[in-house]
Formats: sequence, C-alpha cells, structure tokens
Amino acid sequence: TTSWFADEMAAAGVRRGAGSVIVIVGTDAPLIPTQCEALARRVALGLARTGTPGGHFSGDIFLAFSTGNSGTLTSRLPRAEAGPEDYDTMRLIPWGYIDAFYEAVVQATEEAVMNALVAAVDTVGRDGHASYALPHDEIRAAFGTA
Repeated sequence: TTSWFADEMAAAGVRRGAGSVIVIVGTDAPLIPTQCEALARRVALGLARTGTPGGHFSGDIFLAFSTGNSGTLTSRLPRAEAGPEDYDTMRLIPWGYIDAFYEAVVQATEEAVMNALVAAVDTVGRDGHASYALPHDEIRAAFGTA
C-alpha cells in the first residue's frame, strides 16, 4: 500500500533519493585530524539507520572537527633557536577508546535526521519546486511510537 504522501511526492515529480546531505560533526573532545576523519566516516551509518541508502547523484558531504586542542598547531615565525617553550603539546583520545565517539556520531546523526523530518513544513521554492512536510502520524507509525 502507498500513503497519500507517497502519491503526492510522485505527482510532484520528486525522484526517490533526490537531494544531498551535509553533516558537520563538532566536538570538544581532544581529537587529532585522522580521528576527526574517522568520525566523519561514521555519519553514513547514522543516515543508514534512518532508511536512506544514499544515491548515485547525491552530493553528500561529511565533515568533523574538534576544538579540544585549542591553541595548538599555531605555527609562528621563529625569532631564535627553538627552546622547550616553543614546542606545542596535543592531547588525544587513545584509539582504543574512540568507539564511544563513533556511537555518539551515529546516534546524533540519526536524531538530527528525525528532528529535520519532524520540523519540516510545506515549502514552494523557485520555479514552483515544492518540498512537502512529512505527516507526523505516519512518521510515528513508522517508528512504532503512534
């Protein structure tokens, strides 16, 4: 069976999988750049939990950053030979403890998608292109919260 919403989307000419997703993950945990890259790769898992398989023409972008090492990596021109006070120190979460951060990214991504779906309203944009809000009763039914 199809819902009236699916019928409306088909009538509007909306293709399944159309659109792109941009996700930015920010944390104050002390992470190094490669750990931020690893967090960004987990965003796709959170999206998958919401039911999207992605699409060939989707221009998805996932970025992650950390503010946990504020003040480090601030290169400056030396005025003399380097002394002990001239060396920066960075902290990082040991790789063996990063799984909890992966899980947090997956859960936060899933929650963000759900929030965006529920907060949406019907909108008509340029050239009459319409985006329709999802019917809340169908969302609740799909997630077993009706």
